[in-house]
Amino acid sequence: MSCATEEVSDGLSATEYALTQTLPGALPEALRTELVAFRRDVHMHPELGNQEFRTTAAIKTRLEEAGLAPRVLKAGTGLVCDVGEWDGVRPMLALRADIDALPIPDTKLGVPYRSTVPDRAHACGHDVHTTVVLGAGLVLADLARKGQLPFAVRLIFQPAEEVLPGGAADAIKEGVLDGVGKIIAVHCDPRVDAGRIGLRHGPITSACDRLEVSLDGPGGHTARPHLTTDLVTAAAKVATEVPAVVARRADARSGLSVTWGRIESGHAPNVIPQHAELSGTVRCLDLKAWREAPDLVHGAIQEIADLYRAKSEVTYVRGVPPVVNDPGVADLLRDAMAERRGPLAIEDTEQSLGGEDFSWYLEHVPGAMARLGVRRPGERTVRDLHQGDFDADESAIAVGVELFTATALLDAARTGA
Repeated sequence: MSCATEEVSDGLSATEYALTQTLPGALPEALRTELVAFRRDVHMHPELGNQEFRTTAAIKTRLEEAGLAPRVLKAGTGLVCDVGEWDGVRPMLALRADIDALPIPDTKLGVPYRSTVPDRAHACGHDVHTTVVLGAGLVLADLARKGQLPFAVRLIFQPAEEVLPGGAADAIKEGVLDGVGKIIAVHCDPRVDAGRIGLRHGPITSACDRLEVSLDGPGGHTARPHLTTDLVTAAAKVATEVPAVVARRADARSGLSVTWGRIESGHAPNVIPQHAELSGTVRCLDLKAWREAPDLVHGAIQEIADLYRAKSEVTYVRGVPPVVNDPGVADLLRDAMAERRGPLAIEDTEQSLGGEDFSWYLEHVPGAMARLGVRRPGERTVRDLHQGDFDADESAIAVGVELFTATALLDAARTGA
């Protein structure tokens, strides 16, 4: 019986078993310390989508120091880098990180790495994602030099994840998936303890689109609303009735929902305004319903606006589809984490209503996203994503690096190393 099929431990082939024994256990202390410092530097200098020049330069410099040859994307932000030499035949595994920050103030107190840029913060954990992929690249580069990385692995540092419809689409157009057979990513989860990951088959995030509505009327005096279009009432009805109409016309299992984040109209208490605006998001758990959502939402807004004699204009901005984890790739992540940290380091996770442009990669190749626990064990306060006080337990960086390196080696073992 060949070593590729002979089972020697827990159902693993001899090749798989041999490679899992070479997986890096704990990171070298010097690299662990370096990665924490790198994360803090990025955290202190957050850059918005398509403006990540400093971040890109820092990643590029460190990869080059490791003997790698990163390629910066055409817009000057984001980069792609192969670890090992691609043979042109076997599809590569890609590790993806997003590198942009959010336009909100950093409100953390008592930490030396607080943002130094006003109204800018890494409040979604992209600094952690970036550091994890960088660290995995450095570990894999070391393994490649030792002849322990059988196949090339691609690193993708993607800009503008927070900018709809997401920087992933532009990166794909530049060929970052050429030669890639599967792709993996992590996303920080402040509800999961550091040292653990969350996984699931199928959808793990929601679709997310942006909605802008303008309502217009002739205006008038609040003493005579019957002679004009009562635009404030019309806006209020659009705000309350459109979500209800959409919910009743879509399959409830799709989770299609409209939620408003802004409504503005008027300047004086006794003047019926001529203009009103609403902004919000459309979220959906189901891919088919997401594709049907624009027509459904447009129709509901038009009906309600017409009922109150308001002229409506709708701008529906396509965002991202749901991230749908491929079962095989999700199982690969699960098995790699179990090999590295044991099965108790993995928990099932529910589908989130948050959006993630990692979904665009999955329109082209199978892949999966894991939730990376960043909550300090024992801490009861949840420092949620997109909040100014968000922070991560930095021990999660080593966990993410180990997950990615283990996955790369296990993938090589299972596909012919």
